[in-house]
Amino acid sequence: MKRSRTLLDKRRDFVINYLNTNQAKQMKVVVAELSDSLFLTERTIYTIINEGLSSGAKA
Repeated sequence: MKRSRTLLDKRRDFVINYLNTNQAKQMKVVVAELSDSLFLTERTIYTIINEGLSSGAKA
């Protein structure tokens, strides 16, 4: 099933904002919380984080 681009962008923004809000926690804890709340695999979340960080470095 193909996902809409806006949905993917909203999901990416949510993950990055959640990560920024919870910087005091360990990365593994934050990823586990996101995995539970968004029903995504940890690998998907790490991919979103890496893409967000690489696009943030370019801007």
